[in-house]
Amino acid sequence: MFTIDTLVGHERMSTQDLLLAIGEAVAKGETEFEIHASGQHDIGGPLWHPEGKKLFFHVTNAGQRVGCMCLDNTEIVVDESSSADVGWLNAGGKITVRGDAGDTAGHCSAGGKIYIGGRAGTRSGSLMKHDPLYEEPQLWVLKNVGSFSFEFMGGGKAVVCGVDSEEFDSVLGERPCVGMVGGTVYFRGKIHGYPADIRLKDLTQEDIDFLNNNMDEFLESIGRTELRDELSKWDEWHKLEALTFEEKQAAANKQPDLKSFRLNEWIKGGMFSDVAVDDFVVNPTVVTGLYRQRVPKWENAKFAAPCEFHCPSNIPTQKRYNLIRQGKLEDAIKLVLEYTPFPGSVCGSVCPNPCMEGCTRGNIDEPVQIGPLGYLSAFTKVDAPKVKTGKKIAVIGGGVAGLSAAWQLARKGHDVTVYDDDKHMGGKLEQVIPRARLSHELLQSELKRIEDMGVKFVPECKVNAEKFAEIRSNSDAVVVSTGGHKSRFFNWEGKEKLVMGLQFLKAVNRGDNPKVGKHVIVIGCGNAGMDTARGAYDMGAETVTCIDVQKPAAFDEEIEYIESRGGKLIWPFMTTKITDEGIYDDKGRFVPGDMVMVSIGEAPILDYLPEDDSIKKFRDWVVPNNDASILDGVFAAGDVIKPGRLTDAIGSGQKAAYYADAYVMNKEVAPFPEKKQINKDNLHKAYFDKCHHCNLGDPADDVNRCISCGTCRDCETCLESCPEKAISRIQHLDGTFEYVSDDKKCIGCGICAGVCPCGIWTLIDNPEKIKMYRTKAE
Repeated sequence: MFTIDTLVGHERMSTQDLLLAIGEAVAKGETEFEIHASGQHDIGGPLWHPEGKKLFFHVTNAGQRVGCMCLDNTEIVVDESSSADVGWLNAGGKITVRGDAGDTAGHCSAGGKIYIGGRAGTRSGSLMKHDPLYEEPQLWVLKNVGSFSFEFMGGGKAVVCGVDSEEFDSVLGERPCVGMVGGTVYFRGKIHGYPADIRLKDLTQEDIDFLNNNMDEFLESIGRTELRDELSKWDEWHKLEALTFEEKQAAANKQPDLKSFRLNEWIKGGMFSDVAVDDFVVNPTVVTGLYRQRVPKWENAKFAAPCEFHCPSNIPTQKRYNLIRQGKLEDAIKLVLEYTPFPGSVCGSVCPNPCMEGCTRGNIDEPVQIGPLGYLSAFTKVDAPKVKTGKKIAVIGGGVAGLSAAWQLARKGHDVTVYDDDKHMGGKLEQVIPRARLSHELLQSELKRIEDMGVKFVPECKVNAEKFAEIRSNSDAVVVSTGGHKSRFFNWEGKEKLVMGLQFLKAVNRGDNPKVGKHVIVIGCGNAGMDTARGAYDMGAETVTCIDVQKPAAFDEEIEYIESRGGKLIWPFMTTKITDEGIYDDKGRFVPGDMVMVSIGEAPILDYLPEDDSIKKFRDWVVPNNDASILDGVFAAGDVIKPGRLTDAIGSGQKAAYYADAYVMNKEVAPFPEKKQINKDNLHKAYFDKCHHCNLGDPADDVNRCISCGTCRDCETCLESCPEKAISRIQHLDGTFEYVSDDKKCIGCGICAGVCPCGIWTLIDNPEKIKMYRTKAE
């Protein structure tokens, strides 16, 4: 006897490990098993011995589906009660449960014998069937069964002995044999109802012979041989069988034709003919066309995938992967450049990738490699537009928002000039982000690509009020995107001792090697604070302590880097006083240091704008109109509106360019598209295999991990699954495709929406109106 104990101490063996262990033992020749289970499923099948020997299992504390798909020449004995699905899909085994069985005992069994020594639950014996090439299945229950027993039974023999069941109104429960089309149910005891197409009959001699010849084996198996005489009173037994097909046809032919009755014998025009139109159509439960309650709708790309929805730069990653699936890798790499000029510098290097945080795939294993995918576009070349509009647009501010707007406007054929007061374009990418976080060679390459698109750079150009007026008068439109360059801080005692983190980082990136103290304190634990701390260490600081009033908001990897260099983070710390020796908080705590920097955000400097009451402001920031304008022909983008991430600046630049283009071309446009996220409940993650180890390689190879949320991946699952063959695929001449549903075939069942892995098909209420009520004109 091969024994397996599934509970050792507090460690429980998983169902998978147990089944694998049993399978390995059978393969090695074991035939008898003692399984001390702890609720594991599917014990006992489907198994067969390599030499055809009989397999025997004695199981204690079994879980669901004991004997699931059990094969011929296998016997399973469970001494106590068992849970649901005993003998589910039994294909020939002998399964004995000496106690009670849960719901659906013998469900779908097609062979073998199932013996229950107590009661069985709801839907026991449902969907039993009989293949004429094999011996029919048997289900024996000593006591009684629950409701809906033998539902949709199609074959086999069921025996319900009714022992100790006098208290029950029906030993077969409520509504037995619903949908039954074959097989026989023998029972002993009371019942009080069964469907009209089922017949209650007395036993024939053939029935008595069956019960008599098999009763001993049943009672011996469950250990209740003392009941033989009690159960051999055949006049107490009855059976239920379904009508034959011929009997059902004869019964149907006796029914009156309903339409004829309504037309000829009922009230002319119907009972409500004065107010309602009756077409006298008798609709079945399943209909097509007009009378469907719901109809499917193919809504390809109507909703944004979670990655696109969470991306302030509006990049549709799922479209990129769809192109890769079609073998169009180059098109996929170029697609991102329709949305951002910085796929490498921002998306692939310094962006926190909120797209990956929202990625549906992250609920399966790991998010799709969206950031690294963006990096593949870093050095891609794109052609400048061949047709120019002749419109001149100025962009004031050469940071991410301004260059994003300039990129979009240049791609539309406008002449774009970018003015910036720094020696180099790039804004914070050039001036603030540490070179260790962002390759300077990469940034220069992407700036060169913007110039190659036709954008003219004017560096070292200080724009004051006079210069702004000049630029505005010489341009058809202006985009204001000068960013935030005024460090923010509070009115702390000793604030004059502060060093502004932004100016310090600019000096570091310029190569000025600014001096730092030995023990530096940085107020602010966001990413800017971590960059400042990194710069302090690079410039020679021995220790750096970062403080904040709340939990640090910086990326984990940035915090880990600073801590790896010896840095400390202290929070919550409410600064009240700054001295030459260090800093105090509101609780009197003191952090020593000989230099204090602040990196808690920046505000814009907008002194070049005209004094015009029509320019709305909130504190230091402008509040643009719905079309992103602040003056006639002047549009705002980026940190002049509100502080944000670099990816937010890219999206803001897109919006300003969208409206600036409409302005100079004098065209009506819809409001800048606001994204609506696809309903996550419409996405079916079960279709996608889990990546257990996720040794991720080239991000382009992630194509099969992308779920393509909201965008059709042309998998044809809906087409193949439609039971009415109502769906067809249409290929258009321009290379696009669509799936359509034929109203004359579609029954509105919703299977297409249920199987679509990407959430493309949705069910809507049937929009076609049913003419029912009469109008006055009629």
